[in-house]
Amino acid sequence: MTASQSDSMKGGGRVTGGLTNVLVANRGEIARRVFATCRRMGLGTVAVYSDADAAAPHVTEADAAVRLPGNTPAETYLRGELIIEAAVAAGADAIHPGYGFLSENAEFAKAVLDAGLVWIGPPVEAIEQMGSKVAAKKMMDAAGVPVLAELDPAEVTEAHLPVLIKASAGGGGRGMRVVRELADLTSQIEAARREAESAFGDPTVFCERYLETGRHIEVQVMADTHGTIWAVGERECSIQRRHQKVIEEAPSPLVERTEGMRARLFEAARLAAGAIGYTGAGTVEFLADEQGEFFFLEMNTRLQVEHPVTECTTGLDLVRLQLDVAAGGVLPAEPPAMHGHSIEVRLYAEDPAHDWQPQSGTVHRIDIPSVLIEFDLLDRPGVRLDTGVVDGSVVGVHYDPMLAKVISYAETRGEAARLLASALHRAKIHGLVTNRDLLVRVLRHPAFLAGDTDTAFFTTHGLAALAAPLASESDEALSIVAAALADAAANRGSARVGGGLPSGWRNLPSQSQRKSYESRATGTHEVGYRFGRTAVTVDGHDGLALVESAPDRVVLSVPGERGPVRRQFEIARYGDQVYVDSPLGPVALRRLPRFSDPADQVATGSLLAPMPGNVIRLGAEVGNHVEQGQPILWLEAMKMEHTIAAPAAGVLSAVNVTVGQQVDVGAVLAVVEPVETQEN
Repeated sequence: MTASQSDSMKGGGRVTGGLTNVLVANRGEIARRVFATCRRMGLGTVAVYSDADAAAPHVTEADAAVRLPGNTPAETYLRGELIIEAAVAAGADAIHPGYGFLSENAEFAKAVLDAGLVWIGPPVEAIEQMGSKVAAKKMMDAAGVPVLAELDPAEVTEAHLPVLIKASAGGGGRGMRVVRELADLTSQIEAARREAESAFGDPTVFCERYLETGRHIEVQVMADTHGTIWAVGERECSIQRRHQKVIEEAPSPLVERTEGMRARLFEAARLAAGAIGYTGAGTVEFLADEQGEFFFLEMNTRLQVEHPVTECTTGLDLVRLQLDVAAGGVLPAEPPAMHGHSIEVRLYAEDPAHDWQPQSGTVHRIDIPSVLIEFDLLDRPGVRLDTGVVDGSVVGVHYDPMLAKVISYAETRGEAARLLASALHRAKIHGLVTNRDLLVRVLRHPAFLAGDTDTAFFTTHGLAALAAPLASESDEALSIVAAALADAAANRGSARVGGGLPSGWRNLPSQSQRKSYESRATGTHEVGYRFGRTAVTVDGHDGLALVESAPDRVVLSVPGERGPVRRQFEIARYGDQVYVDSPLGPVALRRLPRFSDPADQVATGSLLAPMPGNVIRLGAEVGNHVEQGQPILWLEAMKMEHTIAAPAAGVLSAVNVTVGQQVDVGAVLAVVEPVETQEN
């Protein structure tokens, strides 16, 4: 590609044709990403929003915004007719679907075109052909692309196990289940169908042989309406949880070290795109083994969540290219060559240590250091941030719990991993439990750094170890001391009388002042400290000296074998929540009251809602004998089903909810009276 060609595709000249105003039929980070390119191209922007998203950043940033009444995707972002009405009302002349929701819905694409609007996506026929993963596999097989055979759920036998159930119209892990026992097949298919219906409006599922380990490799394609098809580069997305990608990178370590694999992948991807007359941006996904053999999984007829790593390693703005192709633009004969290495992590509001439970609530603060740019191309080593939330944003139960995509770029893979791990380690993320610690541990793991990143990474290397807090127990203890001393400084600052005196100071020896905190990782901690005339003494921390204390910052001199070391801690409070950030690792605490309220106690055997959600099924009735681990009810939250099981064998003595009821986190859903209590 010549320099002039490259400049043309990046946004010079006439790339937008007659486009002036683009509506993005999506929300959050997705909408903000498309808006960013539109603004750089001088295009107007229109947002749509649910009631839950009324104050979301993508709404306030758009030139115009149109309400979609309701909260759930089925009421709002999956209502194609409402979105088209919004485009017409706001004067948009094009619709970009983003990724997710209606982005791969052929009927919606056709309706957009029928309304006289420009569709920023592939031809309707291509979406239809790839919309059914069952039909897509047959078509790819006929085109010469290697595939894994589809299995009819009714014909699955023990010999086929394990099998993977997949939603024909879906992606992102929704509607996916691994089945290892034939007896579980029917119930898992039913659950997959419910998730698929909720997320995509289509309950169709199918089965295929499940490969316990493998590499998830995908090729970014871009095609114009004049016959040019690019394979823009490959990405590896093997580190996944619940079949949803967590870490993505370009180029793939496996492809880099396997001779001839890239050429074969690119040829297969171009064959796939050519077979359906594809135009625009798309992704052809493959499952590969360590020898470099690969099988077609699916073709996503849209932009992918992980597209920034391709942008960083090619210098191409893929959204700009989508807009250009939709306006009839011509691609140069060849795409630019890949350079350097880029890694993306998905920062989720979820708890990996507790079955990946999604979290909801307020994001009090999100501050990631070393960010050079947001929603744009990196041209030097550094970190890019694409996020749908800002300080004060509320993460609800209706949508995916991804907070942000954090992306690094560097000349080498090792440097890219180091940059990204450091930025995440030092980030201030307050308000919700996230997978940040897990991401940092993966990025620093020897197996990851060696490029050994198959789909069984969490199983192979132990999820418990990978999800462990970054701060060790001794470092956490120092952070808790810092929190207590910062609280003491805050109390002095707010005192009406004697604020200049040290907290708890007496002119005679006395007992220590005490403060208690609860850590999600290690339980309850009590800090005892005494202020003297010139120093503070902390129980159990001989030699520890306080250098500086303020309500939001504490500096400690920590004794060590080779002498004392100064450690700095930053402290933030939101109600009873306390966050301590330091180079030792982030620590989240709950400040405990001096005296407990009996009204806060719950009965033994109570099943508490781990997150806000909607009760979709009940599995037992009051009076039933239940076994430990037996499902009692199911919650739907963030487009996924979550099973609430009996904590012990016993009798179900209370069920406090009904099907269809919305519950808050911590609500007592049911009570199982343990067997021991019954016998007594």
